[in-house]
Amino acid sequence: VQLVESGGGLVQAGGSLRLSCAASGRAFSWIAVGWFRQAPGKEREFVAAIMSDSGDTDYADSVKGRFTISRDNAKNTGYLEMNNLKSEDTATYYCAADVSSGWGSRRVVHAYAYWGQGTQVTVSS
Repeated sequence: VQLVESGGGLVQAGGSLRLSCAASGRAFSWIAVGWFRQAPGKEREFVAAIMSDSGDTDYADSVKGRFTISRDNAKNTGYLEMNNLKSEDTATYYCAADVSSGWGSRRVVHAYAYWGQGTQVTVSS
């Protein structure tokens, strides 16, 4: 299974970006799709997650109201719509797929079995 992110780039503060995460490879069923980010010198942190079947979502407080996570199960693709971007959103963004841990672990890095390679988001002030 491979996850490939796309959609990152350079944007001015207040701007928007839409990240995509496409899964390919052997057929699998993900419980949840998560987005994490990591800035230089910092630990990887939770951004958002969405449960595959119910569509339940969870967001970090720092992005709540600005970011929207979604998924298209038919396409095995997850999305992260990011609006009103701030300089502190600058980081490498990773998508991840949870196939066994369950919704209760949605904020835990190690709960996710598959990870994308990351896409850089840079917000200029």
